[in-house]
Amino acid sequence: MSTTKPQRQTHLNAERSGIELVSSAPNGLDSIDRQIIAQLQIDGRRAYGAIAEEVGLSEAGVRRRVQRLKDSGVMQIVAITDPLQLGYGREALVGIRVHGDVRLVADKVAAIEEANYVVMTAGSFDIIAEVIAEDDNALVHLLNDSIRSIPGVTEVETFLYLKLSKQTYAWGAK
Repeated sequence: MSTTKPQRQTHLNAERSGIELVSSAPNGLDSIDRQIIAQLQIDGRRAYGAIAEEVGLSEAGVRRRVQRLKDSGVMQIVAITDPLQLGYGREALVGIRVHGDVRLVADKVAAIEEANYVVMTAGSFDIIAEVIAEDDNALVHLLNDSIRSIPGVTEVETFLYLKLSKQTYAWGAK
């Protein structure tokens, strides 16, 4: 995945001259941005110096690009936690059917602290939300008092998580 020596020299020379190499890609990402993202998806705490060696930029160049990627909303660098280790004994996916403006209901579901992922969908459900709860009683309370009570919610179907088989955040960058 690392760049060749001539590419590295070109990137470093451009950097020293104050020339910012920009992408012609529609999303504004060039191959170096993609390589930086890939490195950080493997290890979000990887040193900028180590990334610089891989992608052919200086450490400062990598730092600037990472900041630009964060500022533009392309990526975040966050700590991923295990809800079970934090005392949440229940995780579930909740399918929600809505009558009326789905956006209003989605905003209300997104405001619920236990909802950590909320999407409007096309298909059997208008909204799908991932929720966490301390235990079954807390999940029942969440479903009945927080979700089903939202005006416009007509039906809720819950899918309890039994076993996590795969979780990845490394889907790459186009």
